[in-house]
Amino acid sequence: MKGTFITFEGIEGSGKSTQVELLCRELARRGREVVCTREPGGTALGRSVRSLLLDPSNRGLAAGAELFLYLADRCQHTAERVGPALERGMVVVCDRWADASVAYQGYGRGVEIERIREWNRFATRGIRPQVTILLDLPAETGLARARARNRALGTAGREDRFEEEELAFHERVRRGYLELARREPGRFQVVDAAPGAAQTHRRILSLIEPLLQGGAAPGGR
Repeated sequence: MKGTFITFEGIEGSGKSTQVELLCRELARRGREVVCTREPGGTALGRSVRSLLLDPSNRGLAAGAELFLYLADRCQHTAERVGPALERGMVVVCDRWADASVAYQGYGRGVEIERIREWNRFATRGIRPQVTILLDLPAETGLARARARNRALGTAGREDRFEEEELAFHERVRRGYLELARREPGRFQVVDAAPGAAQTHRRILSLIEPLLQGGAAPGGR
C-alpha cells in the first residue's frame, strides 16, 4: 500500500464527521493529496445504501441484512475509491470502516464476529488502516448529542434509525469498540471525545503526526 489510510470510529454523536473534516482541511493545507470519504455513502451506490440503512422506516431490518448492506457498500467503496487512492499514494481519511461492522453488527447485534471479520477481509481486499482514531465518550452522552444534531439539521425522523435504538445497544457498541482497541493497541488511538472540537483536533494531530512524517503513530489515550 503506497498511501496512508486513516479511519475514524466511534458511537453515534462522538464527533467523527467533524474531526474527519478538520483533519482533511489540515492535510490539504499542508499540501497533501487527500481523499476524505465515509461509510456508508462514499460512492453513488453507497449513497443509495446509506439512505436504506439510516431510514427509520426500516427499523425491522434483520441484523444479517443490515450487515450485508454495509458489506456491499464497503466492497464498492474499496474498489472505486479507497483502493485506487491508496495505490496513487494519497492520504485517505475515512469516517467508519470495517471495524464499524464488528462493533455495531457484532457486539451490538450479536452477529458472529469471526464471520464478520472474514467477510470484511473479502470486502476490503485485505486493506487495513495504519491508524484508527476511536473517539470515545459515554453512550448516553453521545446519543443525546446525536439526537440534538438531528433535530438541528432537520433529519430527525428521516435519518435516525440508529439514534432510535435503546441505550443498551449503544453501550454494547461502545464496549465493542473499546475491546477492539484493547486487542490492537498499535493501530487504535483512543481519544476522549468529551472536550470541544478544537481541543480534540489538536490531540488527534499530535497522535498521527509521526505517521504523516513516515513513522508509526504512538499508542495511548
